[in-house]
Amino acid sequence: MLKLRNVFAAMAMSLLAVVSGSAFAQLADKKALTLDAAKKIVAAAEAEAVKNKWNVVIAVVDDGGHLIYLQRMDGTQTGSIDVAIGKARTSTAFKRPTKVFDDLAKTRPSILSLGDLTLLEGGVPIKAGEQVIGGIGVSGVTSQQDAQIAEAGIAALEQ
Repeated sequence: MLKLRNVFAAMAMSLLAVVSGSAFAQLADKKALTLDAAKKIVAAAEAEAVKNKWNVVIAVVDDGGHLIYLQRMDGTQTGSIDVAIGKARTSTAFKRPTKVFDDLAKTRPSILSLGDLTLLEGGVPIKAGEQVIGGIGVSGVTSQQDAQIAEAGIAALEQ
């Protein structure tokens, strides 16, 4: 009887190992945006803004749209804080620059019904390969200038 119990216990352990192994096989590896990477992106974006004498807010969010880092340069209007965060979140959620929506809103105003989105140029997704790991949003100058600053920040990650 003891031998039979040991055999059943061994079979149960084997089955548990197989089931556990297949559960782990279903998990995906993914890159994550770190605070250090966010600071590097913001530093490069700030350098572009300073070079052009533009005061802006720069926001970086993770792949879930949660704020990782925010910087408001001296003299920048406080209204740009929410706009920069919104641009970063929108670019992350839709995996494309917010310029796409800015352009689309001009010809298809129904896009405004999508809800809590910031449809202004100046938000750019941050990618590791083809995977979106976050987004950067900039606000404070014209939308095109905001986008220029955001792209300068993204370029720092590629170096």
